[in-house]
Amino acid sequence: MSAVVPCTRAAAPRIVSRTTRCRRLMSTEAAAVQPAHAAPILSRKSEKPARRTLSEQMHRAMYPQLYENEKSKILAPKRPAQAKQQKPIHSKWTQAMHENSVQKGLSEQFRVPVFKPSSVNIKKICPNPIATVTASQSTLLDPTGARTRLFAKDNPECARVGDILLVRQRTGDPFAGVCINIRRRGVDTAILLRGQLTRVGVEMWYKVYSPLVEGIEVVQRAAKRARRARLTYMRTVKHDRGSVENVVRMYLRQKAALGTADGKKKGGAAAAAMGGKKTKGRGKKR
Repeated sequence: MSAVVPCTRAAAPRIVSRTTRCRRLMSTEAAAVQPAHAAPILSRKSEKPARRTLSEQMHRAMYPQLYENEKSKILAPKRPAQAKQQKPIHSKWTQAMHENSVQKGLSEQFRVPVFKPSSVNIKKICPNPIATVTASQSTLLDPTGARTRLFAKDNPECARVGDILLVRQRTGDPFAGVCINIRRRGVDTAILLRGQLTRVGVEMWYKVYSPLVEGIEVVQRAAKRARRARLTYMRTVKHDRGSVENVVRMYLRQKAALGTADGKKKGGAAAAAMGGKKTKGRGKKR
């Protein structure tokens, strides 16, 4: 780059191109050949204008009159907030506004009387609301209290898991099976019975307080008290009880016999009380 180049007319283009190539190397000879009117090299930072933020661009677009003179920005003075004129409360609420329990500030704001919340302690009125609701519903669904006593834990003759129960429904055939689970949930108390239908094991959940359940009877008590709360092991082949139709049939036969005998005794006692003579039964004359 420091070689001597003759200054002739033919060598002028080469000198210009060489000076253009050697501008970054700052050669002394190339700097002497450059013309005097060459524009100074500007930095990239000075060429680009300052970038405006988005909020400034939006403000300029909305209020161009504020940026007519960039040197002296004149901001428009803020207008003082005018107080809103509140409408008076209607005359029909005049009597209610004189009560002590009315909140004046809110009433003037909404133009209607706003009363203070009553300081009623719910714990004093109803200390145990869940038990109260459960008792009221139990009384409504079980007026006699027979089903409540049948599944109460404090009753020594209550139904337990392992007993054979018979459930009579208002619609449909009755179902009998071994009670393998009792879920005590107040009004939502339910029992799980396992039986057989067409030699297939069937399990049925029944709500104790359901209006569709007409009655629940204990067919047979368990020989021993179960040591489990849920007899799920009876689902296995080894411990499955199988069909309980024969046990239920014997229970219904004994119940019918006792009912007939009780009916005859009651009929004879009623006839004796009425003063009638007992007639002998028909038979062969001797």
